[in-house]
Amino acid sequence: MLPEQQDETRNWSAQKLYAAAKGEMSDGNYEKAIKYFETLEARYPYGRYAQQAQLETAYAYFKDNEPVSAISAADRFIKLHPNHVHVDYAYYLKGLANFNEDQGLLARLSDQDMSERDPKAARESFEAFKELVTRFPNSKYTPDATARMRYLVDALAYHEVHVARYYVKRGAYVAAANRAQYVLEHYPQAPAREDALWLMAQSYGALGLNQLRDDSLRVLKLNFPHSAYLSGGPKTAKSSWWKFW
Repeated sequence: MLPEQQDETRNWSAQKLYAAAKGEMSDGNYEKAIKYFETLEARYPYGRYAQQAQLETAYAYFKDNEPVSAISAADRFIKLHPNHVHVDYAYYLKGLANFNEDQGLLARLSDQDMSERDPKAARESFEAFKELVTRFPNSKYTPDATARMRYLVDALAYHEVHVARYYVKRGAYVAAANRAQYVLEHYPQAPAREDALWLMAQSYGALGLNQLRDDSLRVLKLNFPHSAYLSGGPKTAKSSWWKFW
């Protein structure tokens, strides 16, 4: 909130504060817009301008590249106004903030040991979008949320595949097989199943579990009959999961 003794807005109405904040938003002055919105809510805590200011604050944080604050503001709005006409947007914004925070999850695979990377933001983004799609199937934000959910499913599945591959390289075959199996159980439609099945076959073979190895190869052949893994050729990526836009 702005200091009263220096505050040019101290006699402004809620409507004028809101209009000023929106003006700052339009000019890209997100930090100042947030101060105006917070001042509005503090002075006029009741009414539609205060509620809208809370939602606009979340958006302003999002635009100002402050995802943690944006998520917190969106969560606060959802908690205070669960039946608000625009609560669908709060879920959408929460999903977007987590989505953008985690855009580098798999685009920078070579930058970090995948066993050390926690895709928490991707999972939370998925859950926010899922809540939106489930509760508000007719929301104008639902089509985009659905598309992003598909991206996130593929990204999370490939995360597990990369962890499994990491374990294979280090001879931790039981751990590798378990991570690959997780992909099949939790992401049954993801393209990463092809890689997961091959990693399972490799891991079981290394462990001397030939029946499980053969079962994995049989399922791989059934679902991906033209897989490069089966021909012994180089495996090339078929999916553009890492490029959402």
